[in-house]
Amino acid sequence: MFRFDMTKITDDDVATSAEFRMYKEKNGGGYTNMSYTVTVYRVTGEGKGRDQELQYLDTLFTISSQEGWLVFDVTAALGKPPYTELVLHVSMETLDGHSVNLHRGGVIGRRGPEEKRPFVVGFFKSSSQRARVRRARSVSSGRSRNRNRQTQYSSIHGAMEVGGEFNYRGPHVCQRRSLYVSFRDLGWQDWIIAPDGYAAYYCFGECSFPLNALMNATNHAIVQTLVHLMNPQHVPKPCCAPIKLSAISVLYFDESSNVILKKYRNMVVKSCGCH
Repeated sequence: MFRFDMTKITDDDVATSAEFRMYKEKNGGGYTNMSYTVTVYRVTGEGKGRDQELQYLDTLFTISSQEGWLVFDVTAALGKPPYTELVLHVSMETLDGHSVNLHRGGVIGRRGPEEKRPFVVGFFKSSSQRARVRRARSVSSGRSRNRNRQTQYSSIHGAMEVGGEFNYRGPHVCQRRSLYVSFRDLGWQDWIIAPDGYAAYYCFGECSFPLNALMNATNHAIVQTLVHLMNPQHVPKPCCAPIKLSAISVLYFDESSNVILKKYRNMVVKSCGCH
């Protein structure tokens, strides 16, 4: 269970988006070559164990060899004011349905290093139309409760921690897609000797809040996303674009019919991100 004190959030603040972040280390507990689904629920009832009432929030896919932040969309858990305590339940399973202990799966809990402890980041809209980014860490003691109160009005950096590239969110997020360019189709076969074509790839998808690690978002893109949530008619979402490209070598005839081998830079998309 992960508990977060939300009582310091005023009734004037309306939640528009929120994310829950957990840090995962690679090869946790000796597990290797394993794939997992990690699911987050909001605890809505007072029961224990299987009798608890759970509200499904989000699911991510990860593998044992990856390390970084798992980012979950928990906007639905905040609801409307008044805000009290947010209680989250996290389950980890192998792809064949076997339950895995979070610690053995490499997930850092509230007793881990402070910089890797789970936390929630919320984006709120107040009656004065000022954006507020609030961050709360999991509560486990009176000392951590005080720390949580001190960090609720932390800097926007709290929403900018980006981890490894292993969160899966489906076909519509910013990602690299296949594209083969045929020089013959372009009508260039008379002067290009080799290759006949190449895999160029392209970037496609949305850059929507929350920007998880898979999206390779810049800090500027994260800030722009938050501003877009507040003023969507005036500020667009960040764009999905190449962030790393590589070269290809082309053998061709020049204007004097000389055979030239030349390397052309920035021809192949290696990875995409939100800008």
